[in-house]
Amino acid sequence: MNIWGDFVLLLFPETCLACRGGLLANEAPLCSACRVSLPRTDYLKDPNNPVAQKFWGRLPLLHASAYLHFVKQGKTQQLIHALKYNGHQEVGVLLGQLYGHELGKAGVSPAFDLVLPVPLHERKLQRRGFNQSDSFAQGLAEALELPWSASALIRTKATQTQTRKSRSERWENVASIFQLAQPETVRDKHVLLVDDVLTTGATIEACGQALLAAGCAGLSVAAIAARG
Repeated sequence: MNIWGDFVLLLFPETCLACRGGLLANEAPLCSACRVSLPRTDYLKDPNNPVAQKFWGRLPLLHASAYLHFVKQGKTQQLIHALKYNGHQEVGVLLGQLYGHELGKAGVSPAFDLVLPVPLHERKLQRRGFNQSDSFAQGLAEALELPWSASALIRTKATQTQTRKSRSERWENVASIFQLAQPETVRDKHVLLVDDVLTTGATIEACGQALLAAGCAGLSVAAIAARG
């Protein structure tokens, strides 16, 4: 870093987006301590993990997992908030890279052909300026050396927020609103579908149904975090 950059950091030091502590050079956006202490789920070690169980009888998934536990006021919520509402897309990319390396070490990744994020509706995308799931998908794809697409799967209808809705209400809210703009992109491919926070799985289920109808050969799911 040049002298001017060092001076700026002295006046306006960067802080870790998880713990708000100071960052050393090249640590951004997470300090080393937080990288080590992230609330990892270790779901990769259990094919019958809680995320996989959410989709039993709903989607024929080959693999399902989430990187982190979501706990209110915890580090995961801080990171998701920074990504989703404060525009820190580098958080999503980093978490995707970290999880991608874990997927690779676990031997899960060779089966995947393509990474797809759960899409936002065009109006919300224009208003927010980015899709937080795109960042996670990008990081995963980079770590796994796979292609990813932010345009193959689209949301055709704007829906109300899923917050505070029951499982059945969440499903009614998203059923039949996803379709493939580019069906050939997923045909005969094993798709890794990714989202930010997984709660009931209704949105993932609706996306998955659209992907299967378009002829994808296999479907897996990964999320940044899962609620209990």
